[in-house]
Amino acid sequence: MRVLVIGSGGREHALCRSLKLDPQVTELHCAPGNAGIEEVATLHQIVPTDPGQVTELAQRLGVDLVVVGPEAPLVAGVADAVREAGIPVFGPSRDAAMIEGSKAFAKEVMAAANVPTARARTCVTEAEAAAALDEFGAPYVVKDDGLAAGKGVVVTDDREKALAHARACERVVIEEFLDGPEVSLFALCDGRTAVPLQPAQDFKRAYDGGEGPNTGGMGAYTPLPWAPEDLTERVMREVVRPTMAELSRRGLPYQGVLFVGLALTADGPKVIEFNARFGDPETQVLLDRLETPLAGLLAACATGELGGHPEPVFRPGSAVTVVIAAENYPAAPVKGDAIKGLGATEHAYVIHAGTKRVDGEVVSDGGRVLSVVGTGPDQETARRNAYDLVSRVELRGSFHRTDIAR
Repeated sequence: MRVLVIGSGGREHALCRSLKLDPQVTELHCAPGNAGIEEVATLHQIVPTDPGQVTELAQRLGVDLVVVGPEAPLVAGVADAVREAGIPVFGPSRDAAMIEGSKAFAKEVMAAANVPTARARTCVTEAEAAAALDEFGAPYVVKDDGLAAGKGVVVTDDREKALAHARACERVVIEEFLDGPEVSLFALCDGRTAVPLQPAQDFKRAYDGGEGPNTGGMGAYTPLPWAPEDLTERVMREVVRPTMAELSRRGLPYQGVLFVGLALTADGPKVIEFNARFGDPETQVLLDRLETPLAGLLAACATGELGGHPEPVFRPGSAVTVVIAAENYPAAPVKGDAIKGLGATEHAYVIHAGTKRVDGEVVSDGGRVLSVVGTGPDQETARRNAYDLVSRVELRGSFHRTDIAR
């Protein structure tokens, strides 16, 4: 099987790493990729959000499967163009991807499907935003309606800060705060059938103890020994299947991965957000534990044959990933610094996120630069292995959280 992965981040490196290990995969390509991905795949320099360029590349390479990693190409209609060319693609259509591309659309779908979530108001004026803030009270939750690379959400007790964020966005969704631990669950979907991966937990705030600005995620771990035993089946029953059914009713069959961000409240799991792609950095730990070959699973979703495919199986043990971020992330990350210490240990390795190669040297090229994955028979061992390798990486001005999976 010849596979083309679209994207250049840590999620795409994790996907390429798993696909490279799959004996079904005979050729692996990525566009545009990064310094880590080029070690396992052939890179192609195209604009990943340009449907025409992606389709032309897929046709020229004669690939059997295209895997669209990030949300921006999906919302730009890349999956639609590839499908129209007759090439199987893992990733929802542009209209179905609006489940992530518009928070207001996601809320509308959840309401129609009776999916448990926070009460919310969609606001376009400052007066509407102010009224919604007063209705729900602190902590205030204000979400940019559109794509914001994981940084469009403000959760604060400061009403003026919440209102300023609303003022800076064209349209926002303001909702009640959901109290409880947050969990991520990914479901693989082929338009009719959905199967879950195991739950994971990520850490959104930049600094230890959940302090600092919201980010795309500073670390993650799986499995969750503390999670309710029936969590996965309950989320599939109450959230994933009703959402897929509602999208199908609207003529938007969902093919790809549906990311469900949840709060485990006193009233049960409630949806915080949907994403139309694999979450980052949860993907790094989930794919590390996935025993089932990845290419067959993704191809089954792309061709509508997931119902006849064996359900995913996960290896025993635990995986923990710690993100190493660039100086001044998430505000204005510093780029172009050399990175040293990128070797692996027996139980830990590095996933590249924001990197590129310049004159043979790997340098930083993004906010979240690396994800260091540690594995072990239990969570504490995996955590220790991850942090041991983190301590060996050298990147001027970088920082990381020290409390991931603690």
